[in-house]
Amino acid sequence: MKKLLISTAVAMSLGSAAASAEEIKIGVFLGLTGPLESLVANMAPSAELAVAEVSASGKLLDGSTVTAVRADTTCIDAAAASSAIERLITVDKVAGVVGGDCSGVTTAALTNVAVPNGMVMVSPSATSPSLTTVEDNGLFFRTAPSDARQGVVMSDIIMSRGFNEVALTYTNNDYGKGLADSFQEAFEAAGGSVTISTSHEDGKADYSAEVGALAAAGGEVLVVAGYLDQGGKGMIQASLDTGAFDTFVLPDGMVGTALPEAIGSDLDGSFGQAPGTDSEGAGKLVELAKDGYDATSPFAAESYDAAALIMLAMQAAGSTDPQKYKDTIMSVANAPGEKIYPGELGKALEILADGGDVDYVGASNVELIGAGESAGNYREIEIKDGAISTVGYH
Repeated sequence: MKKLLISTAVAMSLGSAAASAEEIKIGVFLGLTGPLESLVANMAPSAELAVAEVSASGKLLDGSTVTAVRADTTCIDAAAASSAIERLITVDKVAGVVGGDCSGVTTAALTNVAVPNGMVMVSPSATSPSLTTVEDNGLFFRTAPSDARQGVVMSDIIMSRGFNEVALTYTNNDYGKGLADSFQEAFEAAGGSVTISTSHEDGKADYSAEVGALAAAGGEVLVVAGYLDQGGKGMIQASLDTGAFDTFVLPDGMVGTALPEAIGSDLDGSFGQAPGTDSEGAGKLVELAKDGYDATSPFAAESYDAAALIMLAMQAAGSTDPQKYKDTIMSVANAPGEKIYPGELGKALEILADGGDVDYVGASNVELIGAGESAGNYREIEIKDGAISTVGYH
């Protein structure tokens, strides 16, 4: 059935505008500024690497060229993010959007702009569980797993290290609250105790009051569901300065080289998790990226894969119209079909042009389920000698 649908879509596109070479633009809609800036520094180039690979192949829709257009979500300003994606759609005339990054701005951009304009968004890092049920008209997908799964993985990792009582702080937004709730539910169901769960605001100069409340409640470790370039870092530094906590659990928004570089050796022994895999595709992306950027950085693999899925879906549908190719994203992402890895996008385009099937594995072991989101893989990390070390996979 999958092959028939793709072949039919290609046949129907003959004679249409998409059957001749086009100049296709893909929006790269990420937090170029804001609390995830250090992660986005590797995410944006990764998405653009996939775009450049496809454009250089000359095999997308009869030799169409593809260019990436950046726009800043800011990660935290919903109004600015909505304006930025509106410019991508109405001014830059993009045919698809990689992004957003943070869950709150992604939800705002999707519901306020993308859905009314019929635009496909594939997010590499918006992980709030609420995005699973958002009314998206089949236009929203994500290559990073939902925090509904991350909460369970984080609980398992903490328990496996012998900690049964934790304090919990989270950034006061959709991402932080969603992850905190998911984790607390999983941890308490497994027999653990959360002594306190309280939010913190980003952008403050002093977090001593928040840390004082956490210290009073107690806990063997502090779970910090925040951002490594903002309040999460501030909460850790204030905890260390006051002696409130010396070991921290770091979920995905806190995993990046900027954090141990900022905190130093006092962060040694802290641990956590971020989306990642030791798959063949992950290694291929590292080889492909070379020294251009850090392809092992959180969400870099997912960013490459998000861009790749958009372009492969266009080829499968024979069209750059989001209303058409949205229906082929799940097909190119999943079996059956020939497995496709980073560096093989030209090969995938050829197979699809000939009416064949591809199973895009990519750099992050892509498998889309349910409402078009990743089934999810995580790497367990620990801070050792001032650097991030991978100690396992889940």
